[in-house]
Amino acid sequence: MNPPTNRLRLGVNIDHVATLRNARGGRHPDPLRAARLALEAGADGITAHLREDRRHIVDADIAALKAELSAPLNLEMAATEEMVTIALQHRPHAACIVPEKRQERTTEGGLEVAGAKGRLAPLVGRLKDAGIRVSLFIEPDAAQIAAAADIGAPVVELHTGAYCEAQGPARQAELARLTEAARQAAEAGLEVHAGHGLDYDTVGPVAALPQVVELNIGHFLVGEAVFVGLAESLRGMRARMDAARRGAGA
Repeated sequence: MNPPTNRLRLGVNIDHVATLRNARGGRHPDPLRAARLALEAGADGITAHLREDRRHIVDADIAALKAELSAPLNLEMAATEEMVTIALQHRPHAACIVPEKRQERTTEGGLEVAGAKGRLAPLVGRLKDAGIRVSLFIEPDAAQIAAAADIGAPVVELHTGAYCEAQGPARQAELARLTEAARQAAEAGLEVHAGHGLDYDTVGPVAALPQVVELNIGHFLVGEAVFVGLAESLRGMRARMDAARRGAGA
């Protein structure tokens, strides 16, 4: 079956391949090998989050990914001077600015843009001036969308965590929030991405949103790979994304 004409990009986050490596120490499993396998299986780009505490991805991983891959590398990073310096050194294709707390297991919630425009605007400008596509990881909220547009961010990534965690009518309410936010962001001239917590059961409705052009998915794909292998895990996600896109265009 042919892919949909309005193909949705898939960025694969390889952080938790590094989590497994770091649990034991040494070199295995290798995030760079995972990135190559993901690209062979249909990923459009690779995402890696370099955290302040280096709990999974480390500096050497970013250097290797940038040097060895021809596909786009999306560096997830906190809004700190250290991370800006690293981004400017390696010049990834994209940088997604996310909130970061030492105690959290994974990124919890979206970036507070509306209340921090004065601090974020210069950072966004420096990255853009270096030719890096900047995205802001935000809640599906009108105020955050407007603030992202105000400071010149070309892309927003809508946080899908609340949608994925909700059940029944609550999930439908969260999907409605995402639907409206995607519409608002596109009308503001922003490119719209989405991600966090998506799996085989939750990806379809988000993939069907016509304004969304890229999904970033990692933890579920790495977890499913334990049972079926990374390539098969990714192909399953790609198939569901494409099916949702076809249905939306029907």
